[in-house]
Amino acid sequence: MMDRYAYSRAEEALSVIKSGQRVFVHGSAATPTYMLSKLAERAPDLRDVELVCISVLGEFPVAKPEFAKSFYTNSLFVSEPIRQAVQEGRADYVPVFLSEIPDLFRNNILPLDVAIVQVSIPDEHGYCSLGVSVDIARTAVNKAKHVIAQVNPQMPRTHGDGMIHVDAFHALVYADEPIHEMTFGERVSEDEKKIGAYIAELIPDKATLQMGIGAIPDAVLSFLGNHKNLGIHTEMFSDGVIDLIESDVINNKFKVKHPGRSVTGFCLGSRRLYDYVHDNPSFAFHDIDYVNEVSVIRQNPKVHAINSCIEIDLTGQVCSDSIGTYQYSGVGGQMDFMRGAALSEGGKPIIALASRTRRGTSRIVPFLKQGAGVVTTRAHVHYVVTEYGVAFLQGKNLRQRAQALINIAHPEDKEMLDRAAHERFSTNFY
Repeated sequence: MMDRYAYSRAEEALSVIKSGQRVFVHGSAATPTYMLSKLAERAPDLRDVELVCISVLGEFPVAKPEFAKSFYTNSLFVSEPIRQAVQEGRADYVPVFLSEIPDLFRNNILPLDVAIVQVSIPDEHGYCSLGVSVDIARTAVNKAKHVIAQVNPQMPRTHGDGMIHVDAFHALVYADEPIHEMTFGERVSEDEKKIGAYIAELIPDKATLQMGIGAIPDAVLSFLGNHKNLGIHTEMFSDGVIDLIESDVINNKFKVKHPGRSVTGFCLGSRRLYDYVHDNPSFAFHDIDYVNEVSVIRQNPKVHAINSCIEIDLTGQVCSDSIGTYQYSGVGGQMDFMRGAALSEGGKPIIALASRTRRGTSRIVPFLKQGAGVVTTRAHVHYVVTEYGVAFLQGKNLRQRAQALINIAHPEDKEMLDRAAHERFSTNFY
């Protein structure tokens, strides 16, 4: 298959990148680690190259302090490899809904000079796949002036919007390396299992599920074994869906949009997951501005959106992307699905969080930390779940919200929260 196409050396392909240009970097499990290592070698020749990406995984050498004059990461979702760079001012963060990122490229708000993506090997018709991460990469490929593809035989071939003919690429670089893996199930704590059980009780048969990333969504899935006829329409999923699909709990029979298929923008998990989605027509990987479009989400019945957060105040304001001024992640697709679920017939938008941090401080707080970002407004929050129960906030006034949230706080934090509520609302609950 390689003999049919002209492959370039990485150094040759990357020579097109010039100082002052904006370069898109494929993200999540598809982060093109080999190409990034070769791009870092060009640092002495480059100045002020802006790198645009969402979450990235693995080594990200272009964000190292010694390359600060050569590369500047302008991230649309902050992940671990670039958090320190953002904090130190060598990188920055663009607050934006995940569903609106493709429009930044299309409308030349963030015009792209070059896109570096990782794809599957070409099939017999010359089509590669964006594999496990279609999301914003599809539009980046469409709009970038120059597209470089890292062709990797370990990248799954997925169905949906990610099919791209080799003629669309200006350079092909062959690099056989493992794509990035991440597992969550083995990290699930007892408190997270309790949260998962509470959320599972909120989910009826024939519901359509959206799960965020992490241990709590996996915990929820572990409690759905006795449910029937569930569907998937989500920005991402992980290994937890496999057993439910194989046991016919998830079969997508009652979805309005794409019945019979699990719809997503990307997936992130183990090699087992990547092998499972490879050439599997029951999965549809689509452009994120379609997957996360509220008018699309709401068409499915009983959409249950399950998302986590960093902290929530007594009025229901949700911070999901920062710890005070420390930029931890990004806006992502939380609001897209919270609103879509709220508008879906029989849907439920759900915020899930452990009542305390690992250091033992309350995550239900009188006020968000100074500098914290509100991702989901208090007007959008319906259900909040901790290991101590479920608080339903929709239609409740500020005092009622405070009481409902204090009820599901850690027992040792209730007195503190009650005092704060009394000072703010001139009322006591205990």
